[in-house]
Amino acid sequence: MERKLVLGAEAVALAAIDEGISGVYAYPGTPSTEITEYIQKSKEAKELNIRSAWSANEKTAYEAALGMSYAGKRSLVCMKHVGLNVAADAFINSAITGINGGLVLLVADDPSMHSSQNEQDTRFYAKFSYLPVLEPSNQQEAYDSVRYAFNLSENVQLPVIVRITTRLSHSRSVIAQRNSVLQNELQPETSDTKWVLIPAIARKQYSELLNKQQELVAESERSIFNKLRIANGKKGIIAFGIAYNYVMEVLTKNSIEASVLKISQYPLPEKLIKDFYANNDEIVIAEEGYPIYEELLKGYLGNAKIKGRLDGTLPRMGELSPDALSKALGVNAKEGEPIPEIIANRPPELCKGCGHRDVFAELNEVLKGYEHKHVFGDIGCYTLGVLLPYAKLNTCVDMGASVTMAKGAADAGLHPAVCIIGDSTFTHSGITGLLDAVNDKNKVTIIISDNSTTAMTGGQQSSGVGRIEDICKGVGVEPEHIRILVPHRNNFNENVQALKEEFEYNGVSVIISRRECIQTAIRNKKIAKKAGSN
Repeated sequence: MERKLVLGAEAVALAAIDEGISGVYAYPGTPSTEITEYIQKSKEAKELNIRSAWSANEKTAYEAALGMSYAGKRSLVCMKHVGLNVAADAFINSAITGINGGLVLLVADDPSMHSSQNEQDTRFYAKFSYLPVLEPSNQQEAYDSVRYAFNLSENVQLPVIVRITTRLSHSRSVIAQRNSVLQNELQPETSDTKWVLIPAIARKQYSELLNKQQELVAESERSIFNKLRIANGKKGIIAFGIAYNYVMEVLTKNSIEASVLKISQYPLPEKLIKDFYANNDEIVIAEEGYPIYEELLKGYLGNAKIKGRLDGTLPRMGELSPDALSKALGVNAKEGEPIPEIIANRPPELCKGCGHRDVFAELNEVLKGYEHKHVFGDIGCYTLGVLLPYAKLNTCVDMGASVTMAKGAADAGLHPAVCIIGDSTFTHSGITGLLDAVNDKNKVTIIISDNSTTAMTGGQQSSGVGRIEDICKGVGVEPEHIRILVPHRNNFNENVQALKEEFEYNGVSVIISRRECIQTAIRNKKIAKKAGSN
């Protein structure tokens, strides 16, 4: 066994390569980005010809992974928790079609919203879809569970979810790497009907999915990732996934006697839980994320013994922590000294030299002449335009919503109806909103702040580089109202005039404000310099 020091995300990537994937499909999203990046940079993955380019969005990623599975090969598809909302249509239905080659969906959740709009818990989707989930508690389990998941997927002929969280994805540990296996041979699906979800077939397939549930429970009962630790006394803790680490830290540090049932594979192992419940007088549920299984177990076993997030024993919001668990177990956790009021948090800001800065400066100047000064925003570096000194962003809801919300505001009579969206977000989910605006002949101005990369997640390739104008023309925007601007202080007056003109155009106009991301430019310059010196 070779031992390596890796991030949790990298452990996932290594496991997928070692378990014979033929492709990874993903759209960059923290905290899942490093998985695909590791495979893209892997010498072994290149030698094995593993497909690893970025997808336009999570839905296209999932559907392509499903197509590779249909062809009989193994595929990994990665995304963050909110990305699963985008992929949900294909994902939910894939539970009914089933799979051919092993398909593993890796979702990285973000409790405490370090880089996300919400704290949603992927395990809800697992319950919704009746699919099995593995929730590793450390980096070694992340590696082992992904390898196990591909085999489980092919054994039960279903997609398998592996759920990690920010803390596991972005922390390092040494793992033991096992021997790799060969990729599957090309062997396309032979069933003529299994994948065609017309109602008559879907009803039959759905019935089969329900009939598999006891098999999945049996898999959980004997899973190597679920284990029981017996101690003296009648206090018990059921710890899910990464929460097991926090539990063991608190018990060991404070010499607390408590039995622990660790669960890292779902659906819930019913017998293990019933036996554990019967042998303890009080049970604390420690799970990272929503109180999904606490709520389920309270309904199933009764409220009397079970404590957790729902009754305030543990905080309802944010990441679980050893301090929170210490308090829940009756230990006085030592808190750090309060931060003096003279120390203020430094707010994030756009990079010096970033083109987005100039876009917001231009917008502020143009909107001085209007009663309504609303700008519909989107998800990307430019979301920081909500902060001072620009304070020029009024909404940021989800990927692509800037375009459609501006369209809806135009329908309501708002003028000017203006939105700003990045090039990567535009190709992710802004194109269809633009098509709606064109079809309705809305009086709306869409500013595509094009820095030719997916900057917020580290500078990954953007799907629309070099094609934004053609996409807008193809959707139906009048060519004379697709205007290319270079956001720079030297062009300030010229750009302000162009914006004024398009704000008053009685139809759909697109302003492509294009300047390379300053961080990407610096990186590319270093690469070019290094190549020149060689």
